[in-house]
Amino acid sequence: MHHVLTPHPAVRSPLVGVEVEIVRSRSGLALRYAVTGDIAELTIPELADQRRAHELWKRTCFEIFMRTEQGEGYYEFNFSPTGQWAAYHFAGYRSGRTDIADVADPGIGTRSINDRFEIRAAIDLSRLPELAGPWTVGLSVILEQTDGNKSYWALRHPPGKPDFHHVDCFALRLPSAGSA
Repeated sequence: MHHVLTPHPAVRSPLVGVEVEIVRSRSGLALRYAVTGDIAELTIPELADQRRAHELWKRTCFEIFMRTEQGEGYYEFNFSPTGQWAAYHFAGYRSGRTDIADVADPGIGTRSINDRFEIRAAIDLSRLPELAGPWTVGLSVILEQTDGNKSYWALRHPPGKPDFHHVDCFALRLPSAGSA
């Protein structure tokens, strides 16, 4: 499934476009984010350090949020161009955050050609049986510009300031694996 993200209307955005391809399988997800346009205006660090890390959203970061149809809890996965990544579970809106220990390294890969930057990640969810059913998903990207400003991209934005945790951002419904 191919999806186009839009910039938050209240924040100056670089002259780029952002797209995400998402493929769900029985064991997890494959994601490919692509940024096209004036990528020289962006701060995109080199792939160098594939390990878990926190606060990746403070720099250029690619994200997915997932929630099942039961309860208020949701999952957040962050991917940095450096190869660093994070996996969290939230019990409710921005509350009760815990690291998800049962997630393997997503094998982040990057590619930059002319006016296009891509980052790929694969999330193995086989050890998280609570994610077997259908989900609603939020796809989001934070792009840091060379002048230090950041732009915020998502499938849908809630009113007010950028907030990828907001229920309005969970704009994509993915059926159970194998039922599509």
